[in-house]
Amino acid sequence: MTRIVLICVLLGALAGCGGGAKSTTLQVVASTNVYGDIARQIGGSHVTVTSILSDPNADPHLFEPGTKNGLAVAQARVVVQNGLGYDAFMSRLESSAPNDSRRVVTISDVLGIHGHDANPHLWYDVPQLPKIATAIEHALAEADPAQAADYQSGLRSFIKSLGPLQTTVAQIRANHAGAPVAYTEPVPGYLVAAAGLRNLSLSSFTLPIEAGSEPSASAVSAMTALASKHRIKVLFYNNQAVSPITQRVRAAADAAGVPVVGVAETVPAGLTFQSWQLKQARELLQALNG
Repeated sequence: MTRIVLICVLLGALAGCGGGAKSTTLQVVASTNVYGDIARQIGGSHVTVTSILSDPNADPHLFEPGTKNGLAVAQARVVVQNGLGYDAFMSRLESSAPNDSRRVVTISDVLGIHGHDANPHLWYDVPQLPKIATAIEHALAEADPAQAADYQSGLRSFIKSLGPLQTTVAQIRANHAGAPVAYTEPVPGYLVAAAGLRNLSLSSFTLPIEAGSEPSASAVSAMTALASKHRIKVLFYNNQAVSPITQRVRAAADAAGVPVVGVAETVPAGLTFQSWQLKQARELLQALNG
């Protein structure tokens, strides 16, 4: 009897015990709720999505997974991860629970972006979002062919819903191409490029901040000067990687009357991926319009 109870405790999460039914939905794990929300929208009621990183107050670069995360990956039939070292913890979780039938979507591979210096914040690349979503849909359909038609329908709906975001980015490019901006971290780098803006950020500042180290005094001085001397029209500020140094740059922008647009690395509670990105894009357009 003791042995039966122990088995129930260990396996209850997978299939239930004492007559509970095993879930028939497709188990999906995403490294962050960015990709988790996209998978959820495409998969609908056919999928159960676990997003390992969703805390808006967490710095993704410093995240360490726990045992619960390992169990989720072990059970998953589809895994979606960013790549480029951004979510390196996923490779460790997958290696600890090998599964030849598990489908792994690595977004950097989907987009063909590689290299140590590549910007890992791929979900800010608005023109590439349909390609990202399509790769996720293909993995869902391969893992669960019986629901392929519904996954294709979910993909079409998701891509259609990107219209307002794409339109806003096009408006920024049309009205403000070449406008100088800067960011405390390269989180919105792909958005800046898609909108045709001119990035004046110093890599000697942004890269140490992204790596969790401290930039030189000269780099900090040069960054604050961009705002205090009105060399930029907007400062992007990563709300999830705040430090006294980044706060100093933001304070310089506030004092100079330079608009600050907050960006983040996970989807805030109560928003979908596309509504979150649209909100940030519209804030950017408003800031540039003055």
